[in-house]
Amino acid sequence: MPRRAWRILLTGLLGATASGALAAGPRADADLTTVAPADPAAAPTTDPATPDEAGAEVLVTARRRQERAQDVPIALSVVGSEALERTGNFTLGQVQQLVPSLQVFSFNPRNTNINIRGLGSNVALTNDGLENGVGIYIDNVFYGRVGQSQFDLVDLDRIEVLRGPQGTLFGKNTTAGAINISTRAPSFTTEFAGEATLGDYGYHQVRGSLSGPIVADTIAYRLSIADTHRNGFLTNVTTRERAQDYDNFSARGQLLITPTPALAIKLIGDYAQQKQHFVLGIFADYFGSYDNGAAIPNNFRDRTARAGHTPLPVDPFARRGESDSHYQSNMKSYGASGQLDWDLGSAALTSITAYRWWDWDPANDGDNTALPVTIKAQQANRQRQFSQEVRLASTGTNTVDYVVGAYYFWQIVRGYGATAYGPAAANWNLPAVSATIGNAALSGFEARSTSTPETKSLAAFGQATWNATDALHLTVGLRYTTERKNGRFRQFHYAGADLSSLSAQARTAALAIRTQFNPVMDFTTRLNDDSLSGLATLSYRVAPDALLYASYSRGSKSGGLNLTALPTGIDPNVRPEGVNAYEVGLKSQWLDRTVTLNLAGFWTDVSDYQTGITEQLADTVTYRQYIANIPSVRSRGVEGDLVWAPVRHASLNASISYTEATYRDYRNAPQAPERLNLGGIQNLTGQQLAGVPKFTYTLGADAAQPLGGALELYGHADYSHRSSFNTTAGNSRYGVIDAYGVLNLRVGLRTEDARWDLSAWVRNAGDTDYFQTLSPTNFGLVTGIVGDPRTWGVTLRTKL
Repeated sequence: MPRRAWRILLTGLLGATASGALAAGPRADADLTTVAPADPAAAPTTDPATPDEAGAEVLVTARRRQERAQDVPIALSVVGSEALERTGNFTLGQVQQLVPSLQVFSFNPRNTNINIRGLGSNVALTNDGLENGVGIYIDNVFYGRVGQSQFDLVDLDRIEVLRGPQGTLFGKNTTAGAINISTRAPSFTTEFAGEATLGDYGYHQVRGSLSGPIVADTIAYRLSIADTHRNGFLTNVTTRERAQDYDNFSARGQLLITPTPALAIKLIGDYAQQKQHFVLGIFADYFGSYDNGAAIPNNFRDRTARAGHTPLPVDPFARRGESDSHYQSNMKSYGASGQLDWDLGSAALTSITAYRWWDWDPANDGDNTALPVTIKAQQANRQRQFSQEVRLASTGTNTVDYVVGAYYFWQIVRGYGATAYGPAAANWNLPAVSATIGNAALSGFEARSTSTPETKSLAAFGQATWNATDALHLTVGLRYTTERKNGRFRQFHYAGADLSSLSAQARTAALAIRTQFNPVMDFTTRLNDDSLSGLATLSYRVAPDALLYASYSRGSKSGGLNLTALPTGIDPNVRPEGVNAYEVGLKSQWLDRTVTLNLAGFWTDVSDYQTGITEQLADTVTYRQYIANIPSVRSRGVEGDLVWAPVRHASLNASISYTEATYRDYRNAPQAPERLNLGGIQNLTGQQLAGVPKFTYTLGADAAQPLGGALELYGHADYSHRSSFNTTAGNSRYGVIDAYGVLNLRVGLRTEDARWDLSAWVRNAGDTDYFQTLSPTNFGLVTGIVGDPRTWGVTLRTKL
């Protein structure tokens, strides 16, 4: 950690504890916080442990049953509601700062990539026919598109990040892991929690939840809302408007019906809406020659000089862009689900039925300049999904504990693409073509497309744990999935200048240009995929608070559909992934559970790794995106989590991850733009996967000091560091993100019963400049998305 960060970290902690000596830690177990059971029918009769109770249990449902986190032979991280409050995190992108092996990076909500241990998705733009390898579940409902999870997370109980394949219980497309999110359930005791926050950049947020009985002991409700607004971090000098602002509203309503002590029915409806003026491309770098010294023909400087335009200087952290076309990242999500939990005595039956909608409405300036070149470049989505799951699980203590079930999933993603060109397009892209033909071909020309990938999936699964002795346990599981996918892609010319006044030869040339940029095409494709996933885990408790385990998992991610403008010779179907994963681990607690130490080592081999390919067409700013298979990929490494609560009001935590994720066989990778004059493909065998830092770690500290009169002073600090990584599919050296670390601080005053809490906070306290993504083009311009600057604010919370 940089010295400056250390100084700020120590200052924050000393400020929180200067009133006197420390006295007892908020937590001792796992890297995180106490949680309540997910299933309302299994809710305890006493309140869960508070953060002031050393050794309080963390309960999870990582194996579809409520268990103590330290008893589950799975590498997992649990971020509870108290941790979310202490850190002020309310999005998955922020939560990654607490979980080193989780990587979330985003070009926009639809084009969000989530990796665990380097696997899950690569850095290319999202293809609607390709699924992510990290499954996201909220209240037991699978979210079919990653973009559905990019809203504010409101009124959560906990987030479980399960590392490694989870295909037996969570489904085929969890070859890299799963994120299992549980919201707070309705309560039969009236309760209210609310908070209001003000900060710089016009930041203001209100969050609240209200719960209580409708009919005593029979019907309870819970209402939760979050409303967040923030002005933009960027300035568009062309329009003189701010960009990268944030406007999010989320609401959820729940009903819990318990007609008998053995039966619980939970009904959930939710709605979220998000608006952003984004993405505004920031000039991050420029190169006018290839790596061997040869000049790049028609490079960025040539193009701007020919147009008589002086672009902004390369100064990315001035946070200025110059786009002239409209851009936005707007989306809505809404859904309804019903969960039934029925205690049958020796077993419990669970049924979850859900239907969800997701509407994505983007707009982009395709050239990122103040020139009217590509004035529209976007892919809207209308996603719909239905899922039904039924599980039967044993209850109590048995020689064999089991879970069996069946799962059905249907999804359609209707895509609506549009690319339009302005009056500067021909001069920018086609300097050798006469202006008459070039302008007739491109100025005002617009192509549109539709795509309709549809999925129907049916699975049966079972998992059993043989408790051979109190110390020795063997878990085995299998999941069989049959899946059918089909889809159609159609691209057509929607608008453009009338070419009838041109000569036959000129008209032919203009039509050829339009076809080069956006070919007319119409095709359908389908695939059938049957797969078998399984696992075997052996665990042995070498001491009352020390568990050793070893596991093997076989997973599969279903094939994909290439519903896009495919290059000649590219198969519209993509083969499924096969995954073989091995893991050994230790879960332990020491010194009366004041110290928790968890370690894991992993080795994962992937065959036919699915990746998105992004190619920029020669002499254009138009990209061609499709899916392909990489023959072999490997991810291996080690992880560690440490929590120490030495005294009553203090705790320290640290997490570390080393991931070596490499292409084992990738001899036909797309070429990096700085080497395009050497050919269109390259050999990336042995190179680190894009989007994967080798070394990540987090440090955190919490301290509190009673002041008397039921008041308590407290402080929190967390620091997250990532080593350098690349954000381009071709491993371009212009796509390397330098190593960086981000420090967050919070100091506050609260009543001991947590009824009132006033805090001041700062995020990115060191005002670290860093990139989230870098994107080089084949004509030498590198654009980037920069990380958030230092921000600060104050938050008032109350719980009644």
